[in-house]
Amino acid sequence: MKRIISIPFKFMRTLYDWTLHWTKTKNSNYALFGIAFMEASLFPIPPDVLLIPMVVSKPKFWYKTALICTVSSVFGAFLGYAIGKIFYDTVGLTIVNFYGLQHTISVIGEKYTTNAFLTIFAGGFTPIPYKSITITAGMFDIPLPTLFIASLFGRGGRFFIVALALKIFGEKVQDAIEKYFNIASFVFLALLVASFLTLKYLI
Repeated sequence: MKRIISIPFKFMRTLYDWTLHWTKTKNSNYALFGIAFMEASLFPIPPDVLLIPMVVSKPKFWYKTALICTVSSVFGAFLGYAIGKIFYDTVGLTIVNFYGLQHTISVIGEKYTTNAFLTIFAGGFTPIPYKSITITAGMFDIPLPTLFIASLFGRGGRFFIVALALKIFGEKVQDAIEKYFNIASFVFLALLVASFLTLKYLI
């Protein structure tokens, strides 16, 4: 299988630690909003990295944290859309090449001709890089209402399920990720590949 994404492990670990440190600041909500927004078009680390410790530290507000994550990610989808529609030859192509998303973009483009709503929903709910979904939506002129509604259900479903699970299981999830970061990275990659295959063959 052609590569889906190629980011050096050390680079990912550095960005992971940088993202995680925001949870210890008073600006964690703003940081979550910004990271979720940028991840939909530029940033490589999923907002779940910040969502997890924030919910663990304040489980009472799990729904608020999930809502912030959802709203900002959906707004960020419009930036990704603009990059794909207006700035693909400059900004968009740079992003695609940097993350090695050429093949992913191609597959998603094919799926948009079959079922755009389900493709966006699946991309928002699974570990598939959401930026590839939003940028490709702009390239293929997917209607903005379709992008908005599918993103709202896909991203919202993902973040609210994660937040609710964390409210129930607490610190064990975060501790496991921190202790077994290498293994967690491979598990995430396996889920990414599985999600990509689902998108490719079932939608």
